[in-house]
Amino acid sequence: MKKYQLLGALSAVCIALSILYSFVGQTKTPTPRVQLSTNPSLERIYPFEAGTEKEQSPVTLTLQAVNAAGKPLENALIGLQILTPPPNPWLTTDFPIVEGTKLLQMNAAAPDGKLEIQQMLPIRGNYQLRVNVSPLVANTFAPYEQVLNLNVRENPVKYKYFAVVAAILLSVGLLGGWVIGGQEKLRSGEIAPHSVRLLLSALTVVAIVTLLFINISAEIAEAHGSGHNSSTEAIAPSVQKSQGLEVRFEGSKNATVGKLANLAVQVKDTATGQPLKDVGLQVRAIALEDNLTVFAYKGISNSQGKLAWQEQFFDGSPHKVEVEATPLPGSKRQFTPVKVAQLVEVEGIAPPMFVRLLGLFYLTAFVGIGMASGLLIQSKLKPQVRAN
Repeated sequence: MKKYQLLGALSAVCIALSILYSFVGQTKTPTPRVQLSTNPSLERIYPFEAGTEKEQSPVTLTLQAVNAAGKPLENALIGLQILTPPPNPWLTTDFPIVEGTKLLQMNAAAPDGKLEIQQMLPIRGNYQLRVNVSPLVANTFAPYEQVLNLNVRENPVKYKYFAVVAAILLSVGLLGGWVIGGQEKLRSGEIAPHSVRLLLSALTVVAIVTLLFINISAEIAEAHGSGHNSSTEAIAPSVQKSQGLEVRFEGSKNATVGKLANLAVQVKDTATGQPLKDVGLQVRAIALEDNLTVFAYKGISNSQGKLAWQEQFFDGSPHKVEVEATPLPGSKRQFTPVKVAQLVEVEGIAPPMFVRLLGLFYLTAFVGIGMASGLLIQSKLKPQVRAN
């Protein structure tokens, strides 16, 4: 009986080991995936900085779809969504309206399995790149999805500025606490010594100026886009008919920060009215205020002769979106490049009141900490003076 029990136990152990081995083997089986590379390298990527004279360029993001053997997939359709970092209620970014939104959404044909774009990243934090890969030719490979993460660090200069401001506020508070802690005797009819009244008056003025600065800055940011006269900006027409083809820009002429704008370009044969596929299309979105490229992509028109994408303009200023149509190498239809463009007016959105008050709270907190420190120092010095 014991012999049969031992054999049964050994059989159960062998079955369990075989199941475990097969599971481990499956987890190690190579699967199709998407490889992400950036230029510049990840540690050198910093978020967009508004109002700076320093030269800035968008980040080049290269997505390469490969099969289980690690070889590039051919004739793939790559869908891409870029999601901005989620909001942090205690540490907001320079563009709080952009937090937790979609920055870009597009589907692009990738004959060599590669999608390459240039995208300006507006804020720090962890971006999500949701990638969907499917075949252009049915049943050539199984579709798959993958989520990639891209962590953008804050610019170190911001920390230096923060340290300087914090040191100034702490010093002001420390001086105030020192003065109040060492207050002289009250005269008849006074509710506070003269030095204390002067200090409190100065702090009141500082608080009022700070509130005015925060609110005026917010209003300027809200009217940032509408305050620019872009009518003098020379741009190409939105429709061009040349050399037997028609290139038409379609999409939004107005956009709002925090929301996607629908953009597209259509290429047709002027003689037949039929869409032209496999035409090279080079896209550039330019912020006119700084003449800065915020998005760029070079692709081809699909079977409907179209290239469509959705893009968020995170900076509330006018943008120009240009598309240049060019013939592909070896194509039967050859023509000189045709350019179309459209001006997009962007409505800036002021930060929420909570964000404005949060900034004021931090400023007040530093002054308060400094003042408490000054009072504490004075309270420890007074007994020593009395003892002497």
